[in-house]
Amino acid sequence: MTAQAQTSAAAAIERVTVSAYRVPAELPESDGTAAWTSTTMVLVEIAAAGARGLGYTYADAATALLVRDTLAPLLLGRDALCTGMRWAETIATIRNLGRPGVCSMAIAAVDNALWDLKARLYETPLFTLLGAMRTRVPVYGSGGFTSYSVRQLQEQLFGWVAAGIPRVKMKIGRDPSADLARVRAAREAIGPDAELFVDANGAYARKQALSFAAQFAQLGVSWFEEPVYHLDFEGLRQVRDAAPAAMEIASGEYGYDPSHFAAMVAARAVDVVQADATRCEGISGLLVVDGLCEANLLPLSAHCAPALHAHPAAALKRLRHLEYFHDHVRIERILFDGVLEPVSGALEPDASRPGNGLDLKRADAARYAI
Repeated sequence: MTAQAQTSAAAAIERVTVSAYRVPAELPESDGTAAWTSTTMVLVEIAAAGARGLGYTYADAATALLVRDTLAPLLLGRDALCTGMRWAETIATIRNLGRPGVCSMAIAAVDNALWDLKARLYETPLFTLLGAMRTRVPVYGSGGFTSYSVRQLQEQLFGWVAAGIPRVKMKIGRDPSADLARVRAAREAIGPDAELFVDANGAYARKQALSFAAQFAQLGVSWFEEPVYHLDFEGLRQVRDAAPAAMEIASGEYGYDPSHFAAMVAARAVDVVQADATRCEGISGLLVVDGLCEANLLPLSAHCAPALHAHPAAALKRLRHLEYFHDHVRIERILFDGVLEPVSGALEPDASRPGNGLDLKRADAARYAI
C-alpha cells in the first residue's frame, strides 16, 4: 500500500469543533455604508488521523450554529482527504436554506479547515499542496475608515508605506462632501509614488461615482472599489467604461457562489475580480473563481483575512494582490500563532510549517469566546 493510500485509509473525520469569537475594534469604525464596533470570527476545527485542521470565516455567530447542527454531522466518518467531495456535499445539504450569505460562509469555514487538515496529514505546507505559483504574495494596506480623523487616516496609510507596502486603500462614501479632501490628504501623506486605492462600498449613485472617478484620477487614484452597489452590474459596467483609463474598477467581495462571479464577468462589470475565501465557499470556491478569471484573462485580488489567504493566494494563477485589512490583521495576531508579517510589501508562506501554519492561541482566544 502506498503512503498516500495509507493516509487516506486512516483519514476518517473523527471530530468537528465549532467556536465563535467577538473581538472589539480599537475604535468605532465605518465605511461608506456600514458601521461597527466589533468583529466576529467563526472558527471550525476538524480532526482526523491524529491531525487537526482549522478554518474560519468572519460572519455572524449564527454561522456557528449552522456548522454545528447541519454541516458537522455530515462530515463525521467521511474521508478528510476528499475535499472536493466534502465541498459538494455541504453545498447539497443547504439546498433548502438558501446558498448565498450565512450558508456560504459556513461552508467556507468548513472547507478552509478541510484543506488545512489535508495539508497537515501530508505534512506539507498548504501552498505547496495547492500547487504553488509563487512564494511571495503582494499585499496592500487597507483601512482608512470614514470614522477616522484626517490625521488618523494619514498616519495609518503613511505607516504602511513606510513599512514597505507600496499600495494602500481608504474608505470613502460616508460623507461625499468630504471625500475629495480626504483623498487629497491621503495622497499628501503617502507621497507621489505609492499606489492609492479607494473603496466606496457601494455608497454612490452611478453618475456620482463617475464624477468622483474623474476627480480622484487627478490625485493618482488607480483603483476604485465598489463605486456603486455590488449587484448593480450594469452600473459597474457604466463606471468601468467611462472611468479614466488609468483607474481600475473592482468588485466581488460579496460574491458567495460561482454564479455571482460568472454574472459579474459576463456583464464586463469590472477590471479586477475580488474574491474572499471566508465568503465564497472556501478555498475550493476561491479556486473556482481563479479558473473563471483565467478563462477570461482577468486579474484576481484576494479580499481580507490575510492569515487565511496567504497560502491559497500563493497558488492562484491570476493573483494580483491580497488585502492586508487592518481589523483582520489585528484579530489574527490576537488569536493565532504563525501569523505572517509583510516583508517588502508581501507575505511569504512559511514552508517549514504544515498546513496554513496557524495554531489557535486558546488561552488568549478564550476571553473573546461567545
